[in-house]
Amino acid sequence: MSKIHKLHREQVVKTDIDTAWDFIRSPQNLKKLTPDNLSFEIVTDLPDKMYNGLLIEYQIGIPLVGKQSWLTEIKYVRERHSFVDEQRLGPYKLWYHYHKIQPEDEGVRFIDEVHYALPLGPLGTIAHALYVRKTLRHVFNYRERMIPRLLEST
Repeated sequence: MSKIHKLHREQVVKTDIDTAWDFIRSPQNLKKLTPDNLSFEIVTDLPDKMYNGLLIEYQIGIPLVGKQSWLTEIKYVRERHSFVDEQRLGPYKLWYHYHKIQPEDEGVRFIDEVHYALPLGPLGTIAHALYVRKTLRHVFNYRERMIPRLLEST
């Protein structure tokens, strides 16, 4: 059985709930929230707004592997509150990413909770220790810097 890892991030951004929701419900913004060094490309033609059952295909660069296809499904969309992206095919054995926003006195709290597991048993454990954990921290640190900047420009 693969170990299920958890990543949890929260940040408060000075914005309102409508602006925050308009930003996160737009699938095109995913590219803006992904560091360039991951060679991230969205393959699917995207709608302006996500919806339950939306399938999005990406390609992402993985060292020593090359380009990896990744297919996620958008699920459990709750207007102005939350949604889930769940991997259908891709580099993880399990990827379940819960996105939530909630109003706060200082703005809007963005909450990300990811549950993930790697394939390949002991090799997956080594990959997590050497690369995956660090890369996910890098991605979410990047998002933490970019979300306020991108919301200020809307």
